[in-house]
Amino acid sequence: MSEVKITIIDRKGTKHEVVAPTDMSMNLMEVIRAYEIEPEGTIGICGGMAMCASCQVYILNNQDSLSPKSDEEDAMLSEAFNVKENSRLGCQIPIQQNIDGLEIQIAQE
Repeated sequence: MSEVKITIIDRKGTKHEVVAPTDMSMNLMEVIRAYEIEPEGTIGICGGMAMCASCQVYILNNQDSLSPKSDEEDAMLSEAFNVKENSRLGCQIPIQQNIDGLEIQIAQE
């Protein structure tokens, strides 16, 4: 099993170092939920369909290693609050080897 290390800063500013498997077809939103970094029901409300922005994160490094935003993700972010230039939806970031060392901050609700 291959894994990647990800640093996640929660909504209170606490830093979490997590390890996520690359062979389970997970996305970043699912990792945040699996580690219970935020209260249940506040992350991934739409189930990872890019139809809400509850899993919005700010990419703090390695932004070029991520795949480009899809039209659906871009449209959802255009309607969300607290959007920054480095905003992404966690449900649209697959856990793959190219994101090893990624640092993100979870956007405010």
